[in-house]
Amino acid sequence: MARLFGTDGVRGVVNEFLTPELAYHLGRAAATYFGKEKDHPTFLIGRDTRISGSMLESALASGICSVGGNVVIAGVIPTPAVAYLVRQQGFDAGAVISASHNPYPDNGIKFFDGNGYKLPDEVEDQLEQYVRQSADNELPRPTGNGIGTIEYNSNLAHLYAHFVRHTIDTSLDGLTIVYDGANGAASSVGPEILSGLGAKVININVNPDGLNINDHCGSTHIEGLQVAVQQHNADLGIANDGDADRCLLVDEKGQVLDGDQIMLLCALKLKEEGKLKDDTVVGTVMSNIGFHKAAEELGMKTVSTAVGDRYVLEYMREHNLSVGGEQSGHVIFLDHNTTGDGMLTAVQVAALMKEKNQPLSELAGIMTKYPQVLINVRVATKTGWEDNDIIKAAIVTAEGELGAEGRVLVRASGTEPLIRVMAEGPDQEALQALCQEIADIIGREQGLAEK
Repeated sequence: MARLFGTDGVRGVVNEFLTPELAYHLGRAAATYFGKEKDHPTFLIGRDTRISGSMLESALASGICSVGGNVVIAGVIPTPAVAYLVRQQGFDAGAVISASHNPYPDNGIKFFDGNGYKLPDEVEDQLEQYVRQSADNELPRPTGNGIGTIEYNSNLAHLYAHFVRHTIDTSLDGLTIVYDGANGAASSVGPEILSGLGAKVININVNPDGLNINDHCGSTHIEGLQVAVQQHNADLGIANDGDADRCLLVDEKGQVLDGDQIMLLCALKLKEEGKLKDDTVVGTVMSNIGFHKAAEELGMKTVSTAVGDRYVLEYMREHNLSVGGEQSGHVIFLDHNTTGDGMLTAVQVAALMKEKNQPLSELAGIMTKYPQVLINVRVATKTGWEDNDIIKAAIVTAEGELGAEGRVLVRASGTEPLIRVMAEGPDQEALQALCQEIADIIGREQGLAEK
């Protein structure tokens, strides 16, 4: 049996893989685990705007209650809000129903512990065992007052907004910001945060209908935001993804800043304030070479972890570090929150622009990005490619052609049926050719999935 949990919870097409029955059993499993030392553990549940969200929310909550857990349902709310509120409001655990940047037919369920952290692999393995026991009707079924309760609280998003606003001491008065909510979880709270700080806010993609989340908008389709920033002569564009744990930015010239650039700017600000622990910023193996070179020139150290914000966070916690994240826009400020937080990230950069009184394009000049090409190969199977001699030979050949000034990285996606091929170096055309050659070989050897 394949592992139920991926790199970011349980995720898949709703009613094919992620069924209401599975959500129910996940609720029973989670309540059993968090109820080991407490008769009625209390869960906070939040979700994004997908059409399937309320269905899965009801099933998950029912499963929790059937084992004696209590549930508070926050409704539509960003993932980082749940992480913050779980620890701030004293919940025993949290759950988010979201498939992040995936299209709307997908959904997912991920859990947080009482301190607002995603669960480690060994806890997820225990939950999987409980899911199997629940499906076999082996978990307890209390009766009478042993059954849990469900409450609804739509005001919790405002507590999160208040928290994010108070992570900075600077008003954003005078800044014109275009905000792209990806028709997702921050469609309401994002504008609330920015306008509450005094910015002039122009909102796009903040009208979710259950089907349009991430649909040619947000951090995975940033072209519309680039156009809007220039049309409105704005100072800054902010793009979240569906659950708002990611943030990408657009400067006043319409140029995109990715997570590497954002991390570097924020880390340098903390270093100048004497708040960057061990003068270190944590990236991943996908971080641009330019990120590492610029950090070194600015007197900072970098560390690279495996791809996935959970691995960045694990390293940050182990070594007590301040800032880390991913090129994709997950940025973690561990002194403020316990997961990637798109609105928190956006506010930090906007405050930096005000404090420095510089446009974002000038601030971003501290880093030169090396050309980077990424090709996603949708495959029939994403396992076993590492042992395929033909694929390995193609990678070795490409690495030899790039030499010391470049690199090749091939990895399987943790959440989708993809093998990602990335090459980095000084020549864009050469990178494209090398990547495409490897991608074609992977497609032949692994089999292409039907679209």
